[in-house]
Amino acid sequence: MDQPFTVNSLKKLAAMPDHTDVSLSPEERVRALSKLGCNITVTEDITPRRYFRSGVEMERMASVYLEEGNLENAFVLYNKFITLFVEKLPGHRDYQQCAIPEKQDIMKKLKEIAFPRTDELKKDLLKKYNIEYQEYLQSKNKYKAEILKQLEHQSLIEAERKRVARMRQQQLESEQFLFFEDQLKKQELARGQMRSQETPALAEQIDGSALSCLSAPRNSALLNVFADQPPKSEAAPDAKHSPPVNRASKPAAALSAAVHNLVVEGLRCVVLSRDLCHRFLLLAESNTLRGIETCGILCGKLTHNEFTITHVIVPKQSAGPDYCDVENVEELFSVQDQHGLLTLGWIHVE
Repeated sequence: MDQPFTVNSLKKLAAMPDHTDVSLSPEERVRALSKLGCNITVTEDITPRRYFRSGVEMERMASVYLEEGNLENAFVLYNKFITLFVEKLPGHRDYQQCAIPEKQDIMKKLKEIAFPRTDELKKDLLKKYNIEYQEYLQSKNKYKAEILKQLEHQSLIEAERKRVARMRQQQLESEQFLFFEDQLKKQELARGQMRSQETPALAEQIDGSALSCLSAPRNSALLNVFADQPPKSEAAPDAKHSPPVNRASKPAAALSAAVHNLVVEGLRCVVLSRDLCHRFLLLAESNTLRGIETCGILCGKLTHNEFTITHVIVPKQSAGPDYCDVENVEELFSVQDQHGLLTLGWIHVE
């Protein structure tokens, strides 16, 4: 009854919004759920009667989901129920000739149950998704505020680093200036002392012959000063290599709300008794010894999104070595409706 997955259908599914995405608006999330409920196709080879019987169990499962508070699954099943019997099945070639009790029951459930509950579920889902969306927006704004705060903090750290580097450079230049000024003063003092030593020697030379000059080379002191001082590029500490600065790491993103949505589509767990097969073999032993097949219908209930097999109904049947046909199906349906059972499968022995 569900549409098979093809390459094109998978591409469409990938492009569809996800109803679990809290960043979407509440309306978009509800529309995504509605599209899941419309994913139904009708096959002409299957009689309308079988579709009506499936509809009875579909409505029963939707009621269980609603009682358990699983709004998403209930909403999808009710949408499938409406889509099948309002849009899809009336186009079946044998629909007009089908006159069975289930048809009237389905029409009644559409009017009294499916449509009202779908509207109520839509309102409840919009209210729920709106709360989640507001929480998402608050979390997003909080994250942006934290990012801006981190950027501002990093900007302050960078400004402080540049200020410290500038102060160090100014201090270095000031120290170099004082050093050169001190060296020049020492040179001037040394020259004054040398001049004072030259004056007596010149006074003793009366005849002006054989004058001796004891002055040192003028540039020797200056040359020694520049030789003792390391070059400016080596003496100055590297202003580009400042002490390491601890930076606050970027906070982890908190955009996703802790919303755990139950699976809407896919396989479910089936719980059955450990001795079910053994007991059915004992029940069918007399037929098996005569080479006659025996068939049983596996029935049960849906609880917390898993199926539990609670009954094995052995209906009236005609069988042989290689076939087994159920008779009086209405009686089987009556037993299932009386106990509120879902059809979960079948079991047979040859």
